[in-house]
Amino acid sequence: MTRSEDDSTTTNDGDEAPGSPGSVDELIPNTGGSNDDDSAAAVRSDGGTVDTDSPFETTSTVTETRGDRVDRFLEEYLRTPWSILHDDWRALAGFAILSFYVLVGTVGVYLVEPTYPAHGPKLQGAFADWQFPLGTTSSGRDVLAMAVHSTPSILVMMTSGALFTIIVGTAFGVVSGYKGGLVDTVLSTITDVFINIPGLPLVIVLATLLEDWINNPVTLGVLLAVAAWAGLARAIRSQVLTIRNESFIESARAMDLSTRWILSKEVLPHLMPYVVVNMVNAARSIIFAAVALYFLGVLPFSDANWGVMLNNAYNSGALYRPAAYHWLLVPMIAISGIAIGLILLAQSLDRVFNPRIRARHQDLGGDDEPIDADADDSTKEMMNV
Repeated sequence: MTRSEDDSTTTNDGDEAPGSPGSVDELIPNTGGSNDDDSAAAVRSDGGTVDTDSPFETTSTVTETRGDRVDRFLEEYLRTPWSILHDDWRALAGFAILSFYVLVGTVGVYLVEPTYPAHGPKLQGAFADWQFPLGTTSSGRDVLAMAVHSTPSILVMMTSGALFTIIVGTAFGVVSGYKGGLVDTVLSTITDVFINIPGLPLVIVLATLLEDWINNPVTLGVLLAVAAWAGLARAIRSQVLTIRNESFIESARAMDLSTRWILSKEVLPHLMPYVVVNMVNAARSIIFAAVALYFLGVLPFSDANWGVMLNNAYNSGALYRPAAYHWLLVPMIAISGIAIGLILLAQSLDRVFNPRIRARHQDLGGDDEPIDADADDSTKEMMNV
């Protein structure tokens, strides 16, 4: 046998030895061949090749239209919450009570004329004359008219104070708890300062400095809530410190999603039940604080306010004069009624954010049959199961 015969890679039958390259070209990666070669050489991120069947290459053949997005939005934010609240008597009662107050504050002020001194007889009892169904004061003013025209300012004050508390408290708590570091230190310091400031002296000082704006119900609502947001911010921060270590937050960070997206789409939805309940409680606190400060004379009197009505009734001896009981009871019933409505609404709104309850009430709007795990044979074959 010659040297060339020793170097030969063929067998006596003329076949190539297994595992031996047929030519030198096979040892060189193909970088400039035909399209078929490029397609075969391309590698997917999962380690396979493009021309190999894989269930991970399957894409949806259904395109979501604008109408589908609108329907999904309505289903998630309107129909499903309404379905949950419709089955809860507390929600129905709370909405009915608050709707009554809203109607009184918007429509009632146009149906009931404003009252004035000597409008009727002095200290006329309730239901004695249908011209003054809730009686009159010691100066002859209609108690019903005073209560009705006090409602709009109370509603505006309550709404502005509750929104200010929730927005500022949630913003400070979420950002402080999620970011940590220097941001957490600065925001926590500001929060601690407002927590330790006495609420009543702060309101008195600010009322003196803002004397020109104090009769504005929006300004007054914010003023009464200026020290209330700190406690909410501290509570939300403690919850965010726990949530930020969850697996779904870590996954969002691994996907390099922006901080704003993570806070708005991942963190806030988990805090919404707590935030909504605190918003309702903040509204109640604003009402009680405003009425109490008006009753004590800390805030300047306005023409129509439930706290002013209580103060005038008290100064007129309504506590020990049976003829003036109605003057004292009407604003007390009005305050208690709106507080009860807010409590019932807060208790029912907690069900709206419960995932298990939402799943029972949610209608995805499709007639598709449920997916059977053993029905798709093609997928099982591609996965070699």
